[in-house]
Amino acid sequence: MIEHPGDFLKRLFDRAVEVADPMRALAAFLPPKPQGRILVVGAGKASARMAEAVEAVWGPCEGLVITRYGYGRPCQGVEIVEAAHPVPDEAGLQATARMLELVQGASEADFVLALISGGASALLVQPVDGVTLQEKQAVNQALLASGAPIDRMNTVRKHLSRVKGGQLAAAAYPARMLALLLSDVPGDDPAFIGSGPTVGDLSTPADARAALERWKVGVPASVEQALKGHSGVVAPEDVRLSRVDNVIFAAPRQSLQAAADLASESGCDVRILGDALEGEARDVAAEQARLALQICASLKPGDAPVLLLSGGELTVTRRGGGVGGPNAEYCLALALALGGATGIHALACDTDGVDGAAEVAGALVDPDILADAEQAGLDAAKALAENDAHTFFGVIGRQVVTGPTLTNVNDFRAILIEPGAG
Repeated sequence: MIEHPGDFLKRLFDRAVEVADPMRALAAFLPPKPQGRILVVGAGKASARMAEAVEAVWGPCEGLVITRYGYGRPCQGVEIVEAAHPVPDEAGLQATARMLELVQGASEADFVLALISGGASALLVQPVDGVTLQEKQAVNQALLASGAPIDRMNTVRKHLSRVKGGQLAAAAYPARMLALLLSDVPGDDPAFIGSGPTVGDLSTPADARAALERWKVGVPASVEQALKGHSGVVAPEDVRLSRVDNVIFAAPRQSLQAAADLASESGCDVRILGDALEGEARDVAAEQARLALQICASLKPGDAPVLLLSGGELTVTRRGGGVGGPNAEYCLALALALGGATGIHALACDTDGVDGAAEVAGALVDPDILADAEQAGLDAAKALAENDAHTFFGVIGRQVVTGPTLTNVNDFRAILIEPGAG
């Protein structure tokens, strides 16, 4: 048996975050410091930490990196600008314009190091002609509420941008560029990490229009018009991308494996369900609850506890006006599906410390959760219907709050099943 299951699950989450910390993981992927002029640019929730890690090896560097409010780090030479996420703001707009000016001045003899992590899609903001920042904000908000998967959201974002879809790298041509990427997308496709500002893309404006239609996302007339015209998204074979190397230095699978190794050392039978799961949070929760109940019914006294691990990025189709996020909604749906089964504990958190738009990483589930909620006057099913999972877990003291983790390898989910559950 695992003593203090909730604390045990938090330790596994902490381990998953630790191995994805750029200060630990990035240095091995840096080449020797190039001669001549070096420019460091980047964006994302982990980008300031990445710049800090670069300067720990190379010393002070020239450059500009955009990160989320509260995620800045002390750097020696690289300027850190904080801006809004997940909906972009004026600070991000102005900083992105300055970044484009910086790389456009690079020559063939210069070396550009691009540091990209999840969150760059909102932090790098430079709308196409005819689309205002306010209209881009409206599109972002509608996409986030639509339930569309991250790759489809990023397709739309690319074709409404002058910096995403390879356009940052194209602006830096003919300079040589190394892009170090911290993956937060299912499948680790570089083209979708931060909407691929350094990666070519074969999608078209028609693909973006199809995504908006499929997920019933209403957009301003200016956006409709922009998606009928030519896009600046750069094709993979474009010569302007010929001097770019894109390298993923940390990804969800390493973090899940690190947590799995730690759990195995504690005597758990670990089963990794995948690092790239997608889907509606409540649906995935129901499926994993069924699996957990099946497993617990098969366990005999003396059997090793079973730990189910999974990663990826779940989505929420917004139906109510509550405060929630994919990980908290997953936990709430899981609790309802488990129905208070004894011996089953779970945790779901976003490794960046922010689940949805709330400053909460996620939540914990235990056998007493529904009874505690009822005693507190909460209706779990109503909270789920209103997408109000963060409020629910906050009232009953099951939130996981980490503050900025300075990394981002997507969702971390763990279900612990001990003998005697049921």
